Amino acid sequence: MLEAADPQEQAQGFHVHLEDADIAALMQVLLTSDGRIQQLNLSAGSVWIKRQGAEKAPWWVKFQAFAASALPYKFLKPSPILKPVEMMEREKRRMMEFGAKGFPVPEIIYSSQTAIVISDVGPTVQRILKWKRQAGETDHDALLIDCAAAIGDLHAAGLCHGRPHVRDFFLRDGRVGFMDFEEEPQAVMPLETAQARDIWLLFLPLSALAQNGRPTLDAAYRAWASRAPDAAIIELRRLATVLARFLPLARLIGRVQMGSDLQRFIVATDYLKNAVEPEAAG
Repeated sequence: MLEAADPQEQAQGFHVHLEDADIAALMQVLLTSDGRIQQLNLSAGSVWIKRQGAEKAPWWVKFQAFAASALPYKFLKPSPILKPVEMMEREKRRMMEFGAKGFPVPEIIYSSQTAIVISDVGPTVQRILKWKRQAGETDHDALLIDCAAAIGDLHAAGLCHGRPHVRDFFLRDGRVGFMDFEEEPQAVMPLETAQARDIWLLFLPLSALAQNGRPTLDAAYRAWASRAPDAAIIELRRLATVLARFLPLARLIGRVQMGSDLQRFIVATDYLKNAVEPEAAG
């Protein structure tokens, strides 16, 4: 039988058994393949193999680090660029931190210095939302609000995701779960700044996905703000104020070519700039 690689992981609920044939299949893939993310079907269900070091850090991450060093805005700083072994350790550690505080995360089946094997968590929230849109279900936007509330719960627990997006969320027993913990912004900025960055990043896809528009965004913001620490709300006001200075330029560029990323930036930033004002005044 193959079990979670670390006793501490087992104590926190990461405890999966595999049959001998599963172990052989898993070891063969680990030894003969080097893909960054792979799915493997075993007798106990699907598992995912994730490796670090299979690809180099994107050039824009290095450029972001350089640009952030020249500007007085901590929220622009990217997470530290680490060696593959350190990146894997960071992701595993953060997954365990989330699990230890009761948040749904994938189960760790096996880990090495550069690879981790985790359980399949089913469809992502992004895929579930797509199904709901196609089926014309009325609770599509309610799931978006649940995602904002879940981020608020994270922040209330002293955590931040780092790269929150509906493609990195899943559902377990009606609760929003989290995966892909490759970023750790609180390593280069105060926690409240990282949390403010979290909700701004989440509102980028929410602003495009909300079918009911402003009412959904209002409800999502209230769901987060009612749970988030006051310090994070104050930092969000500062972040939105800074980013709002780029809105005129973004709109000017948009007259020539309005891409989806630019549109999300405009809508999300403009919304949060105004939404945070009552909270700050209070």
